[in-house]
Amino acid sequence: MAKAKRSKQKSSWFCTECGAETTGWFGRCPSCGAWNTIQEHAAEPSTPDRVQLSRTAKARAVPANEALARAEQLQRLSTGIGEFDRVLGGGLVPGSVVLLGGPPGIGKSTLLLQACARLARGVGPVLYASGEESVGQVASRAVRLGASAPELLLMAETRVEAILESALEQRPAVLIVDSIQTVFSEAHEGLPGNVTQIRSVTAQLTSFAKREDVPVVVVGHVTKEGQLAGPRLLEHMVDAVLSFEGDDERATRLLRATKNRFGSTQELGVFEMGGEGLLEIENPSEAFLSDGRGAVPGSCVTATLEGSRPLLLEVQALLGQSPGGSPRRTCVGADPARLAMLLAVLDRHAGMFVLDQDVFVNVAGGIRLREPAADLAVLMAVASSHMRRALPPATVVLGEIGLTGELRAVPRLGARLNEAARLGFSRALVPRRRERKAEAPAGIEIIEAARVDAAIEALLG
Repeated sequence: MAKAKRSKQKSSWFCTECGAETTGWFGRCPSCGAWNTIQEHAAEPSTPDRVQLSRTAKARAVPANEALARAEQLQRLSTGIGEFDRVLGGGLVPGSVVLLGGPPGIGKSTLLLQACARLARGVGPVLYASGEESVGQVASRAVRLGASAPELLLMAETRVEAILESALEQRPAVLIVDSIQTVFSEAHEGLPGNVTQIRSVTAQLTSFAKREDVPVVVVGHVTKEGQLAGPRLLEHMVDAVLSFEGDDERATRLLRATKNRFGSTQELGVFEMGGEGLLEIENPSEAFLSDGRGAVPGSCVTATLEGSRPLLLEVQALLGQSPGGSPRRTCVGADPARLAMLLAVLDRHAGMFVLDQDVFVNVAGGIRLREPAADLAVLMAVASSHMRRALPPATVVLGEIGLTGELRAVPRLGARLNEAARLGFSRALVPRRRERKAEAPAGIEIIEAARVDAAIEALLG
């Protein structure tokens, strides 16, 4: 008599950082190199997902011109929030999956509720599925924000099959899932939020979005390091990844795109959190600048680019005698390594010895300087603080600095100067151009300098 074989349940091992599957436990992930990220998960059953593409449908190759004509017919859906649309690239693309991440309490659900209400009034029904709050809680918050609308459909559900069945029945223009870590699939084992469940839920939502041409927006939690929770595979499966940033000390909120298949990742959306929800800041330069406009020592205004938008920011510097043998370099919104390089350039090519002092640099407004075009502004703020002499009022400073002390040109100088002229600046210090003189907008005096020492002499004497 043949002995009956007992079925042994197998386990799978996944990396919580990158989502790679391994043959067993490793101290270090063979794919991404992260330590202590391999976790065991129960093997997936053979039961197919409840919501999936029809097995009888056959894929058909489509000519490129036919596919382009069909894509042009699917227009983007405007959320009614200009700053949101700017970061998305013009609005939600039909059939796309957007992941919105941010720390708790930053305003992710508030932003989506306000966008849902405007979409419901202008486009069509919007289905908002919440796995963290009840329908009554979401409805009361929508009333407080003035975001209630008859076409805004609310449901409290954590099963992805139930959410998609309701979406197929209601035929919404947009589907919102808040959040991806609370939703699970009945076709797989494990608690919501583990690698297997996130992969399954995201795959089903993506399948629904592509098949029905319905944009899907999902909310994602972040870790204490600010990274999206769950496997990194989640970011690869979606079409766009948006990051909502801010802190408790300021009411300003910043929306950025770290991935966008349908637009630029350099755009920036600026909001202000108020009692009635998020308010758009259409002129963020005015919000980030103080009334002094560089009229005190250690303050300098520069113009940086965030995608297609020029922003005027105030760079502040403070120098003090170091009590010990190791001077401190503290930066808020600036790169400490770049600051150390600028201090060395200031010492070698401008004859200003500041290497023995504590240096503190701050970018007002909570914005981070991401391009070298602000080098000269940081250096001028440090020099102004060291000399205890203020820069001329209504002056904007632009320029990249090389290790030999030369000033290099910055891209899109005209757009930066136009923004400065619009806000009432009357003077601009820019790198000298060899081929032609920099074109100045009406009302702005251009001061050109070729080297660091010449720039300091032109503004500080």
